[in-house]
Amino acid sequence: MKDSLFRLLSTAAFAALFVSGFNGVLLASEAAETVHAVPAVHHLPPVWTVLPFAVLLLMIATGPLFYHHFWERHYPKISVGLGGAVAIYYGFFMDHGTHALLHTLEEYISFIALIASLFIASGGILIKIEQRGRPLLNAGLLFFGSILADVIGTTGASMLLIRPYMRINEGRLQPFHIVFFIFLVSNIGGGLTPIGDPPLFLGFLKGVPFFWILSEVWHIWLVTVLVILGIFVVLDMRAGKGTMPAELEGRISGGVTITGARSFLYLGVVIVAVFLDPAVIEGFPSLQEMLHVPFGIREVIMFAVAFLAYRTADKEAMRGNEFNFEPIKEVAFLFIGIFSTMIPALDLIGAYAESHAAEFSVSRFYWMTGALSGVLDNAPTYLNFLAGSMGKFGSDIGSVEAVRGFASGMPSPIEGDVPSDVYLLAISVAAVFFGAMTYIGNAPNFMVKNIAEQADTEVPGFVEYVYKYSLPVLVPVFAVIWFIFFNY
Repeated sequence: MKDSLFRLLSTAAFAALFVSGFNGVLLASEAAETVHAVPAVHHLPPVWTVLPFAVLLLMIATGPLFYHHFWERHYPKISVGLGGAVAIYYGFFMDHGTHALLHTLEEYISFIALIASLFIASGGILIKIEQRGRPLLNAGLLFFGSILADVIGTTGASMLLIRPYMRINEGRLQPFHIVFFIFLVSNIGGGLTPIGDPPLFLGFLKGVPFFWILSEVWHIWLVTVLVILGIFVVLDMRAGKGTMPAELEGRISGGVTITGARSFLYLGVVIVAVFLDPAVIEGFPSLQEMLHVPFGIREVIMFAVAFLAYRTADKEAMRGNEFNFEPIKEVAFLFIGIFSTMIPALDLIGAYAESHAAEFSVSRFYWMTGALSGVLDNAPTYLNFLAGSMGKFGSDIGSVEAVRGFASGMPSPIEGDVPSDVYLLAISVAAVFFGAMTYIGNAPNFMVKNIAEQADTEVPGFVEYVYKYSLPVLVPVFAVIWFIFFNY
């Protein structure tokens, strides 16, 4: 287990060596730069450079289904290999390509630091709900998880609740139980605060007021969650009572017990660390500037929390959760490939959004942001389209005051068009909600899937997840949201 932790915490370091080896003489100002909507390259990559991402996406979809043993053994090599091909091209053949690689590396390290620390800290907390799963109880737990996602993030809420959710439904657990958990707790639930989901946090760093999204989207969020919960309750009622495992007989007391509660302190430290950023706290020290490294104090704290949370975790809680590093290992390796191979796609999308922003309506921003957030990392997708929409209004995403003005509702320079805050709202809702469309739309999706599979729960494959659940359930709901709120 200690070896597994070492391999996990060294994944980011491996990525750092892998990517930063292309350029060790970048200026400190470049190393310290935060996320940019449109990468600083003098020319766009050729379209064929998107091929590695398409291949990786195809293999993620088909590997577990058609060549399971090969995929299980070799997916780290495949992911790193495809990502490496893109990194080599950018490192040697793209103007300022090393800048894009370094920025992607910074994003990846921040990403893996956050999800690893939340995953390990929550693994030390064993929650036992001494009740039998039934439709209204399950719906209540999913609703609670959706709210909790806005407090400790979708990753934290997912890792904390997926195991007790599966336990109370043991003997009646079906694929849709896992899918709707991903829909609500791992994605849509996090749509109310910058803590909830990465795109909203990046918007906050750029200047969107912290409580803006809560005040603007709460009614959309609430209706969406309730509608999806209604569909879930109907399916859960049809699932019946199932077969109660013998070990649960006579133990349904109705209470809730928590083992390893001290690990909540680690979760709190992680949430506080999220805000330890020079863009949030003026004058906060930046390791990128001082030491020319692709991470900051925030990431150091998060990795330290991951290490300490594991070493000091309640052993009974760990055993009760059947804790192991396989879910985070899968996410860590697959997202090395995803982060690297999607660089050309984001470059092309960002350039297109910037050059065609004047032609984009609210509807187009909503659907394009949503569709791409389902298969690309939704955080840079959000920033690309936010930059494009601000360009339409003559504003610059690099200015905090301009972003705040954009969120306050600037009048459009185009006659008959809607104010700027409607564009921001459409992009924000789409980036978060559509992350539920596929397993790769958001990191917790993969982690929940892996935990469920380890518990011998039937989980739909990548393609089945899309055609059986997200297309028939989510797309109609998202279409109604568009028709009512963003049909401009």
